[in-house]
Formats: sequence, C-alpha cells, structure tokens
Amino acid sequence: MTDDDTGGTRTGRHRDDGLLSRLSLNQETVRQWSLPELADGCARAGVRGVGLWRAPVRQYGVAATARLVRDAGLAVTSLCRGGFFTAEDPGERAAALEDNRAAIEEAAALGTATLVLVSGGLPPGSRDLSGARERIAEALAELAPYAAERGVRLAIEPLHPMFAADRCVVSTLTQALDLAERFAAERVGVVVDTYHLWWDDTAGAGIDRAGGARIAAFQLADWVTPLPEGALLGRGQLGDGAVDLRWFRERVDGAGYRGPIEVEIFSPALWARDGAEVLAEIVERFTVHVG
Repeated sequence: MTDDDTGGTRTGRHRDDGLLSRLSLNQETVRQWSLPELADGCARAGVRGVGLWRAPVRQYGVAATARLVRDAGLAVTSLCRGGFFTAEDPGERAAALEDNRAAIEEAAALGTATLVLVSGGLPPGSRDLSGARERIAEALAELAPYAAERGVRLAIEPLHPMFAADRCVVSTLTQALDLAERFAAERVGVVVDTYHLWWDDTAGAGIDRAGGARIAAFQLADWVTPLPEGALLGRGQLGDGAVDLRWFRERVDGAGYRGPIEVEIFSPALWARDGAEVLAEIVERFTVHVG
C-alpha cells in the first residue's frame, strides 16, 4: 500500500492522542494474562477496549466476565469467534448453527455488538469453493435475524488465502462483501484485518465499498517474514513487518469508520514476555505506526 492518497508523508506527523482512545487490546495478544489481569492491565494503561475470545470467557464465566470488564470501565469491542458454516453433513451443520446461537447469546451478555465469524474451510475431500461459500450465506440467513433480536451484528472476517482450505474460504474483502451485502448493514458486516488483507491491491476499493456502515471491526497485526511460528501464530508486532498500518487506518477512517481499532497478534514471542511490557510497547507502536 502507498501513501499517495493522503496528501502527505509520514515524517513530521504529530501524535494523535484522540486516536489512542479507540485502541482496543485483543485478549489473544496477551494470552499469558488471565481475564482479571487483562482487565486490570488495560485499565492501568488507559486502554478502554478489549476483544474477547469465547473459550477463556466460558472458563471464567460469561456473567462473571461481563461484570469484570464493566467494573474495570472497559468496553468489549468484539467476541471471537463464531462461524465454521461450511460442513456438508446435516448434523454437523445443525451443530454449527446451535454453537453460533450460543456465541450470539454470549456476545449479547458481554455487551458487544460484534461477533467475529471465521467462516470455515473446505469439507474433507471437497474442492467446491463456491458451494462452501453458498453454505455460509445460508447460515447467515438463518442466524442474522436471531442476532439482530439480541443487538449483535455478525462480522465476516476474510482470512489470508493460505487458510482457505482448512479455516476460511472467504479470502478477500470482495468475497466477504458479496456475502454481507445480501443482508442489511446493521445485521451483517465485515472485518478489516491488516494481517489478512495487506497483500491485496483491491483492499482499498473494498474498504471504500464497505464504508463506515458495513465495517464492523478493524484489527491490526503486522506481517513478518519468514513466518516465525507458521501461518497461524506468525503475526508480527506493529511496525516490525511489511504492512502499511497507517494507510489502512486512514483508509478505513476515510470510508467513515469511527469504531475501535483492535490489536490482535498471535505470537508466542509476545506471550513469553511480561504482559504489561507488551501492552506498553503496543501503545508506543500504535502511536508511531498507526496514529
């Protein structure tokens, strides 16, 4: 990505303290922290939002988590994850729908309007990408009204194409929008995640097409090579890799998005460090590379 549509260069920029108020820390970025440590650490650092994951929330208790973050003065910016809609077996599909209804209920209880969806990969032995994507649309049609009744929006996250076979057949923002636009924007939106979209030269057009009304979440991580822990756990700290993070932030803002900016980095190197140190570094890198 380039800076050609911003009218300026990156040198001499001033810190945007207002932008820091939008910073949210995804729980997986500091998975070494318990939920109480996460709430306390964010509150101490002045970070006002957290993105949560279902497994640790369920372990701690959904109601207890809701109280914890509320008492710490934090907002839950997203819950991850629902999805995995692509199974062909009727029993597996029914189970997936039931699990997603539970995820919607959990999101509502936590007070977040955003349930992130990882849509699912190809069923074993299948090569039918279009069929898998159509099954995603069918699941969305069933779940979107249920979610809307509970004040939750379904957020389709396109994942890098290296995940298409096993995790997510939705690989581009265009593909995500083609699905989302079958539904009202307040019911189904899309996730813009820099780790997954940085390589795609149509991402800017997709962001413009989505606009502020359709972008449900904006997430940051950098792309470093060689991938230190493989595809899944190889995300880089902000500023360490190839992604033009500021370009993405300016583009989503230009499209009308004014919501949280969530840092979601899966990295054993970060997990091995002190959580407070990692968060302080994120705040500093966010200011330098995103603001």
